[in-house]
Amino acid sequence: MKFDIAVIGGSLGGVQAAVSGARENKRVYLCEESDWVGGQLTSQGVPPDEHNWIESFGCTERYRRFRQQVRDHYAAMPEFDLEAAKRAWKLDFGDSEAPEGCFSPGNAWVSRIPHEPEVAVKLLEDMMEEYVRDGRIVLDYFTVAQESRTEGDAVVSVTVRNLKTGERKEIEAAYFVDATDCGDLLPIVGAEYRTGAESKNQTGEPDAADAPDPADMQAITWVAALETVPEGEDWIPEKPEGYDRYAVLEVPHVKCRQLGWHTNELQGPGVRRLGMYDGEGDEGTRGLWNYRRIIDASNFKDDRNEIMLLNWPQNDYWMGNVIDDPDGEKHLQEARELTLCAVYWLQTEALRPDGGRGYRVRLCPRILGTPDGLAKMPYIRESRRIVAKRTVREQEIVENYAKKPLIVEDSVGVGHYSMDLHLTTGSNSHFMARTYPFEIPFSAMVPVRLKNLLPACKNIGCTHLTGGCYRLHPVEWNIGEAAGYAAAYCIDRKVTPAQLLEAHMKEFQAFLEERGIQLHWDFSRMTL
Repeated sequence: MKFDIAVIGGSLGGVQAAVSGARENKRVYLCEESDWVGGQLTSQGVPPDEHNWIESFGCTERYRRFRQQVRDHYAAMPEFDLEAAKRAWKLDFGDSEAPEGCFSPGNAWVSRIPHEPEVAVKLLEDMMEEYVRDGRIVLDYFTVAQESRTEGDAVVSVTVRNLKTGERKEIEAAYFVDATDCGDLLPIVGAEYRTGAESKNQTGEPDAADAPDPADMQAITWVAALETVPEGEDWIPEKPEGYDRYAVLEVPHVKCRQLGWHTNELQGPGVRRLGMYDGEGDEGTRGLWNYRRIIDASNFKDDRNEIMLLNWPQNDYWMGNVIDDPDGEKHLQEARELTLCAVYWLQTEALRPDGGRGYRVRLCPRILGTPDGLAKMPYIRESRRIVAKRTVREQEIVENYAKKPLIVEDSVGVGHYSMDLHLTTGSNSHFMARTYPFEIPFSAMVPVRLKNLLPACKNIGCTHLTGGCYRLHPVEWNIGEAAGYAAAYCIDRKVTPAQLLEAHMKEFQAFLEERGIQLHWDFSRMTL
C-alpha cells in the first residue's frame, strides 16, 4: 500500500498531522491502536489542559474552531441551560480576556472546556470525514506498527498489524510520522531517541539529575469516569483485588498513603491535604470532584447526575514503566487495578468532613465507551523523545532561569503551561516550575539522522523536564498540524525536513501562517 504520508498513531497530534496532509491533497495512511482517535483528549480521558489566554490567542485556528464546536454542541442541546452556564463562567473567569458568551460544560477548574470524550471523538471524526470519504485519508483502527524496512537514513515502509484480526499490511510512504503516545515507532524504524531523566552534564539544566536514568519517567494514570449516585438509589461497591495492598502503600519521600487525602506540595518538600469538594482540604485548595468535572448538573435543566474524570494523585501509577520495560504489560494491569482501588477507597473509606467515610459515587461506563468505566487507554505523560537537531532545555523556558521568553527563528507554533512533572518511577521525584510562554522550534522536530521521519506528539526534541510543558493538548495539536504540513511541503518541493530547516524556513513559516498557525506571541496583549 503506497501513500504520500503514513501517520502511525491516532493521537491528538496524529489526527492533526493526517488532516494537514490531506488538506494539501496528499494521500495519508493513519492507524490507531484503539477504536477512538484523539489520544489524551478521548481514549485516555483527559480534558484539555490550557493556558490563560486560550480564549483569545495562543493556539492554531483549527484548535480554536474545535473549541467553539465543543461549545456549539452543548449550546444546541434542548436540555442545556446556556444562561446558567454563562453565569457560572462569569463567576470563575469574569475578569479574564475571554470573549463574551463563553461557558464551560463541566465548570471544572483545571480546564476551560471540559467535555465528554465522545463529543471530542465525534468532532475529530467529522474533521476527517471529507478526506476519508474521498480517499485522501485511509484510517485503520485497532492497528499498530510492528516492523519496518529502511534503506540508509530513510524509512521505506512500515508493516502494521490489526490487533483483532492479525491482518498485516506493508505501508510504503514518502514520509512517516510517529504520532503514538509512547513514541512506539521510533525503535521500530531505528531512530535515535531518549527516555527518562537526563543528567546535568547532558543538558546543562539546573534541575536535571546528577546522573542520567532512562527508566525514571513520569507516572501514568488510568483514568476512570465517575458519576454521583442520587439518594435512595441502590449501589454496592465491589472491593477490587489488590485493595488491601494499595490501602497501606506509602508514597516515597512524601510519607503519606497512596489512597488518602494527603499528597505532595506542588513545589518543594511538604505535604498538602486535598478534599472531595471545595473547602474540605487545606485552606485555599479547590475540591477534586470539580477538578476534571465534565458534566455540571447545574448547567442542565434535567436531573442528570454530575460526572467527572478521575485523574488524581491517588491513581497516579509510579511503580513501574510501560516503555522499554520487560514488565510493561504487568504495570499496565496494575495501573488499572490502582484506579479501581482508588474508586473503592473513595466510595467506602475516604474521610468526610462530618466524620463519616465514603462518598456516593460510582463508575460510569458510557462516558469512556468501555464496559467497566475505565478509559480505553492509559494517560501517558512521558514518551520516547527523538534525538533532534535541537533540544529544548529547562533554562530556556523556566522563569527562574531564562531572562526572557524563548523566541526562535524556526518557530512552527506556540504554547504555554507550567513545567509539571508528576511523581516519577525511578527517583520518585516531582516537580513544577513557572514557565514563560514558549515557541515550538522546528529544529526540535527534525531527527538528527533519519531523513523522512517526523514527530507529532510529546516525542519531539525536549527533555525529561521540558516535556512536562510541551505535552499538553494545544501544544501537541500544534505539533501535529505542523508535522503534517511539513511532510506535505517537503514532498511538493522535493526537500527533506533538514533542508527545509536550513534553507526554506521563512517560506515554510509563511505557508503555516496562511493556514492559521500562530508562530509568535504578541506580548503587548499579555501580562506576564
